[in-house]
Amino acid sequence: MAVGSAAIQRQRPAPPRRGGRRRVLREMRKQWSAYLFLSPVLLLFAVFTFFSVGYAFYLSFHQWNILEPQKPFVGLDNYARLLEDERFRQAILNTVYYTAASVPLTIGFGLLVALLLNNQIRARGLFRALFYLPVVTPLVIASIIWKWVYNGDFGLLNYYLIKLNIIQEPLLWLADKNLAMPAVILTSVWKSVGFAMVVYLAGLQGIPEDYYDAAKIDGANGFRRLRDITIPLLSSTTLFLVVISVLGSFQVFTQIFVMTNGGPLGRTRTIVWYIYQTAFKNFDMGYAAAMAYALFALMFGFTLLQMRFLRREVEY
Repeated sequence: MAVGSAAIQRQRPAPPRRGGRRRVLREMRKQWSAYLFLSPVLLLFAVFTFFSVGYAFYLSFHQWNILEPQKPFVGLDNYARLLEDERFRQAILNTVYYTAASVPLTIGFGLLVALLLNNQIRARGLFRALFYLPVVTPLVIASIIWKWVYNGDFGLLNYYLIKLNIIQEPLLWLADKNLAMPAVILTSVWKSVGFAMVVYLAGLQGIPEDYYDAAKIDGANGFRRLRDITIPLLSSTTLFLVVISVLGSFQVFTQIFVMTNGGPLGRTRTIVWYIYQTAFKNFDMGYAAAMAYALFALMFGFTLLQMRFLRREVEY
């Protein structure tokens, strides 16, 4: 027994030294100072994001008009209105149309530009900067510039199309119900291609050159190397861009607000623009909050579908 108790005593950990306690307290003070410095940002996040999201959910169950003192509880009536609102259904279709056109074009052109600028060419850095310049341009300014380009009377687009004999008379790009949304999509693609290019360039530079050297030895041409090596190894990058681009396209607002204001005939009315119009022009905050949560559910569902079907193709 004496031997066993002595062994147990030898196995017990030594009590922490006084210097170790001081070190722990010093680390705790460092962490508290970090929280102290982060507190302004955390406070802003709590007030303008966390509280706002929760309060919007509360509003969605009320008939909340800014101009009326009575704000009665209506339960799920605002959500039931969504099923009967023809404008909301049209806004969903317009948003899906915008997403289905802008996302593939942005990712496709981004990959093409990245492949071209990944080669050793003269002034490669300058070309990269020029393609990325629209990304850092404020979206309001870019939309105003493109609205001037699309102008039916003195716009540059009509001018050059007539000079090239592609069209015979000026087109009202933003006033034609069949041309307004494609014009907005073109602006969005011009604005976003640079971001996709930079992300793809990062992915391309992470692919080992040994793969391409081995493929060249096997006699693979450029198209086969692109199909069998580049695109599969960029699948995770493509998944990231698809998810980010779809989430962004479902929230398109600035281009619509500046260039078309939802017209003509509602052909460019998107979900976020309709939420803005309902909340800040019609002052129907409860119904606008219900639409916002419907948009959240739609975006969440699309993200889950993308992660489920596209993730299978991702190479880790």
